[in-house]
Amino acid sequence: MDSTIRATNVAVSPRSLRRDIGLSGLLFASLGGIIGSGWLFGALYSAQSAGPAALVSWVIGGLAVLLLAFIYAELSSTFPLAGGVARFPHLTHGSLVGYSIGWVVFLGYIAVAPIEVEAALQYATNYIPWLTTSVNGVAILTAPGYAVAALLLLVFVILNLVGVKLMANTNTGIGIWKLVIPTLTFIIILAFAFHPSNLTAFGGFLPYGVKGVLSAISSSGIIFSYLGFRQAVELAGEGKNPQKNIPFALIGSVLIGIVIYVFLQLALLGAVSPSSLASGWAKLSYPGTFGPFAGLATTLGISWLAILLYIDAVVSPGGTGLIYISSTSRLVYALAKNRYFPKWLTSLSERGVPIWSIIVSFVLGLIVFLPFPGWQTLVGFISSAVVLSYGIGPVVLMSLRRQQPDLARPFRLGAAGFWAPIAFIISNLIVYWTGWNTDWKLFVAILLGYVVMAVVYALTPSTERPRLNLGNGIWIIVYFIGLAIISYLGSFGGGLGILPFGIDLLVVAVYSLIIYFWAVGQRLNDAESKEQLQELEA
Repeated sequence: MDSTIRATNVAVSPRSLRRDIGLSGLLFASLGGIIGSGWLFGALYSAQSAGPAALVSWVIGGLAVLLLAFIYAELSSTFPLAGGVARFPHLTHGSLVGYSIGWVVFLGYIAVAPIEVEAALQYATNYIPWLTTSVNGVAILTAPGYAVAALLLLVFVILNLVGVKLMANTNTGIGIWKLVIPTLTFIIILAFAFHPSNLTAFGGFLPYGVKGVLSAISSSGIIFSYLGFRQAVELAGEGKNPQKNIPFALIGSVLIGIVIYVFLQLALLGAVSPSSLASGWAKLSYPGTFGPFAGLATTLGISWLAILLYIDAVVSPGGTGLIYISSTSRLVYALAKNRYFPKWLTSLSERGVPIWSIIVSFVLGLIVFLPFPGWQTLVGFISSAVVLSYGIGPVVLMSLRRQQPDLARPFRLGAAGFWAPIAFIISNLIVYWTGWNTDWKLFVAILLGYVVMAVVYALTPSTERPRLNLGNGIWIIVYFIGLAIISYLGSFGGGLGILPFGIDLLVVAVYSLIIYFWAVGQRLNDAESKEQLQELEA
């Protein structure tokens, strides 16, 4: 195979990203991203949204993400590029699509490390009350709390600046802890208390219907909890033996995550006192719901577990925040490599880490710490943004299959022609299920991104501007506009309800197929695609 079309064989500069992360590091990077604040809050919010059928929500969400993991396993093992999620679409459709998806991922990623720190401090408020205050029932950081949050974020930055190997080793240690504690939690809680009648007695297994199940996937932290699987994709440029290790890390982390989250949900559903359900699942409340599992452990008299959970409430979100500082900086690095952001953001330190990208991620993270309307609201925004970017994966996969059919693919998804459009439909449905109240903010932020793009493009010397490839990318603007209109007319999360439930799902599916086939048809030709990859590594 031509060495110019394999990222692993291209010499880029005297300093390059170092392949220091082994199989366990990649696996725990993805698993560490999956098990963060989502496991601390998601089971409670899902139970309130879907009742016992939240079990189904976790399975559907996990399988949806697993399908996307298979797609990215092929892409990342074929092209193990740092910040690959932003660079793959550049490869197949050029700069307009590459920037659009890169900006959407940026919107989602930049908020994750801060929200994980905020989640940890929210739990810690139970024993350090001055960290947060309540405003209209919403916990926000106090001034001292903001200082503590900034300090924690700075610790993540220092670990990343020291070097990716230390960062990965630190995260692996944290990842083992994060795997053990949730597992221990559902085993102990299931052993101490389980009321089978909870699953059927209070409105039945499906108290809020299919719509409640689907809404929970997007708005209750389920998809957010699984989002971290793609951390191995972002670190692919620094992974050892990426052709084999990346697929294992992606698929393995999602499968482990599904098992853990389903059992955690079952434990919470069965352990709550039936008296707490007198007003139904939507109003489920018990002492300590500010920290759901710790409060539940306290209610059951398992004090030692509650203490352990309060410790984990710092460790789990902290570990996720650590890895997201790393992945966000790699994304900024990738966008700069694509010439969407200033070139100086590609600078690497002597340890081979993108130093300025990490620092920029830290500064933007401090801005994100400003008060938000609540964990669940921000989680919905992050979920919608990142899942919207997931949707490009199936389009890229099939475009690359047609652009470079003879390219060696260490991991190859079977029946990709069938699974790719299905995955694209599922991604768009998840964004739609988030609801208009959240989606409108996302699409406004995307519009702002195009303004930023125009300004940067205008200020960049003509010889250094990337080609926009408008003919290959106009579909993505139509795609965003159409999805926004459907969300506005739909029946989820503040939509007008003009599209009734059932019909709206069919509309999303048909619209997705139209965009999917249009997008694959608008791919770059083979020669242009190879030229784009050479430019990425120039």
